[in-house]
Amino acid sequence: MKKIVFLILMLLFVFAVVYYFFIDNNKEISSCISCHDGIETVSSSHLDLSCTDCHGGSSLTMDKDNAHKNMYGRNNPSDPSVWMQTCGRCHEYEVKRASSSLMLTNTGIIKNTLAAWGEENGRLYSQNNNDKAYDKHGNIITIDNISEYDTISADMYRKFCSACHVGQAADMGYQGVHSSGCSACHFPYGDFGEYSGNDKSMQGKSIHSVTHEMKTLPDDTVCLACHNRSGRIALSYKGEYDGNNALVPLKDGIPGPNLTSGLRNTRHFQDDIHHAKGMECIDCHTTMEIMGDGYYYENMYEQIEVSCESCHGSYTEKPETAPAVKENMVPYLKGTSYIDKIEYGSSMVLTDKGRPYSNVYEKDNKIILMSKRTGKEREVKVITGTMEHNIAGHSRMECYTCHSANVIQCYGCHVEYNETKTMYDFVKNKETVGQFVETEDLRTFYPFPLAFNQKGKIAPVTPGCQTFLTHIDKNGNIVSNDKMVDFRGKPQMKYAPFYGHNTGRKAVQCENCHSTLFFYGFGDGLFSAQDDTLTSAVRCDNCPVPLNSIYAVENGKFKSKSDIVRSGSSPLSRNEIVKAVDVMKCIVCHSEKDSKYYQQDIDYEKILNDDVHKPFIR
Repeated sequence: MKKIVFLILMLLFVFAVVYYFFIDNNKEISSCISCHDGIETVSSSHLDLSCTDCHGGSSLTMDKDNAHKNMYGRNNPSDPSVWMQTCGRCHEYEVKRASSSLMLTNTGIIKNTLAAWGEENGRLYSQNNNDKAYDKHGNIITIDNISEYDTISADMYRKFCSACHVGQAADMGYQGVHSSGCSACHFPYGDFGEYSGNDKSMQGKSIHSVTHEMKTLPDDTVCLACHNRSGRIALSYKGEYDGNNALVPLKDGIPGPNLTSGLRNTRHFQDDIHHAKGMECIDCHTTMEIMGDGYYYENMYEQIEVSCESCHGSYTEKPETAPAVKENMVPYLKGTSYIDKIEYGSSMVLTDKGRPYSNVYEKDNKIILMSKRTGKEREVKVITGTMEHNIAGHSRMECYTCHSANVIQCYGCHVEYNETKTMYDFVKNKETVGQFVETEDLRTFYPFPLAFNQKGKIAPVTPGCQTFLTHIDKNGNIVSNDKMVDFRGKPQMKYAPFYGHNTGRKAVQCENCHSTLFFYGFGDGLFSAQDDTLTSAVRCDNCPVPLNSIYAVENGKFKSKSDIVRSGSSPLSRNEIVKAVDVMKCIVCHSEKDSKYYQQDIDYEKILNDDVHKPFIR
């Protein structure tokens, strides 16, 4: 009898062990942990999930190859090719939103690249496939895959631009490594993409995240992994400026002192004021901007819902607020991972799209921004009613027109397209005919030209693909040699409205703006009194027009040399420029401290001919 009882107890013990390690998928699986001993817990909210719940594969075998069969996305179960089977099972709403985000679709970059090369055909393209897409008005639209469009600019997008995109993992060297899908942001990668956590079987291997621990609230290093090229907003935000040619000025002629992705040296200029105060990218930008809100946007500015006025107000209007009184409101849904939680009934500041911020609120009659990762509260200065923001004509300007300390400008993009060679196509996932090599002429950051943006406001603009194409066909024949690409039917330079993310507390001084012709699109102007000519001297070998000017004056006539690429945008008119420069007639005597003189429209002809001013005018 004792033997029978003993055998029963032994069987129960064996069954318990088998159940615990091999059947109960709510526990860590022993066959996985036997190799990955020490691996970090993903997060406290994922404790009830087993390895195979997220990664797939098999936990019932000790054979490595069999255990790894049928894994989701191999080492990344959040890759967009499988994320509805993994992350989407619990986070369906977020994954569907992210499927339409510009950082996944790249619809805006594709559209504007094709337009800048004169190859736009009226259709919208994306890097991923989506059976049902909605435009910003909620209408069902058709989005084609860019792999189906065979033009030089589409090919360049696939081989250059598409590599930096949350649908595509990237290994672009030092500080240029990131994953795809959800883990592109939530599982940060190190400088070289190597795992350095506690799982000894994975240590030193790449491409892997630093650890297996999820970062619910990503820090700025995650943003920097992608946003360090083109507009370079992540570099500019923290006050770093890179140069990749000999024309970039460096202190004492020494490169550096810092290194960033692509083995580029950077030097420091002024931090963005928000960065200097300790704010991170996610403190301003909302989840609806970063992960999308379910709509397909054609341009980044359409997906963005924050502006300076959202938090700081305008001269006439304070920031708009609404009480957080519903459990499904953004502050409650998105604030669960913050150190400090939003209190019920808090007066939340609203974004430009009328959604409540999750971390900006009114408290004791002040606007407070709470840093999402640290919980630190910062008072936001509200400019409503401040006299320095009541300047006649300035209501037509973006805040960052005056408050941008620097705006990165890359002039002269020379592209060689060689069909005798091949290059990897990141969308088609294979080598295809056509190799691109790109060089630039000049990069500067101050001063910067101004124009009307898509909202009809005066804003900084930056060169928008000033492309000169050298095309070598399959037989080695030169089809075009450093030829300026047409835009809107003619060869001309292109500029795009741009917020450079290098905001200064102090504005550009009035006399600097109103007396510097570079701001008005004349580049580094050279004036010839002999033939009434004002033009820029900055040109490349085959430039039919100056590189850094929108306008010129030739034989006394005002001539346009460039265009603004965004829909609804336009250069400043001749009359606008004359009005702006005319203000110097007053600034010479009345500095910005005498702001009361500039709070109304000035009739120069009347004032400068009155008894007070006429004696000073000759």
